[in-house]
Amino acid sequence: MTIVGLTGGIGSGKTTVAAFFEALDVPVYIADVEAKLLMARSKVIRRKLIALFGEEAYVDNELNRAYIASKIFNDKTYLERMNAIVHPKVASHFKRWMTKQKSEYVIKEAAIIFEQGKEEQYDFIITVTADIEERIKRVIKRDNSSRSKIMAILNNQMSDQEKIEKSHFVIVNDDLEDVKKQVQKIHQSILKKIKKRQF
Repeated sequence: MTIVGLTGGIGSGKTTVAAFFEALDVPVYIADVEAKLLMARSKVIRRKLIALFGEEAYVDNELNRAYIASKIFNDKTYLERMNAIVHPKVASHFKRWMTKQKSEYVIKEAAIIFEQGKEEQYDFIITVTADIEERIKRVIKRDNSSRSKIMAILNNQMSDQEKIEKSHFVIVNDDLEDVKKQVQKIHQSILKKIKKRQF
């Protein structure tokens, strides 16, 4: 099965683009959502996160996101260690999910494909870009976050230009109707490339 990576910086509109692909009957796996679900229900992950962050990592059986975010914010090594616990579980969950799909290709939406050097896991990669000020506005509205926090995240992510150079397709997210057309065009292009490979 062909795997298409969907990536882009914070606030670029990956979720919106993913929804347009789903409307074309392309199965979409949102890695961040699945990671959160696994952190909530996997006993192995829970045990390891408590060992890493302490008992406060979970409150009333729920992941204590604010506490973990504050620990990571003050010490970046926590993020690497947490990713080392969570990402392998997400990867094996994705493989199981993929075996149940019947489409020509699937999309895996993940924010840090290039930052983690995981591009070889995908047949094609789509990067979503948008105007930086527009992205900041979106995230402030969505997460009730501050500009300084968003800038800290942006500074930790690879630039759009670097991502574009490594990608097979680029979607510029500045007008919803136009984004829909870009998605349809890329969808047809991927299907053609898959057909060519089969002969």
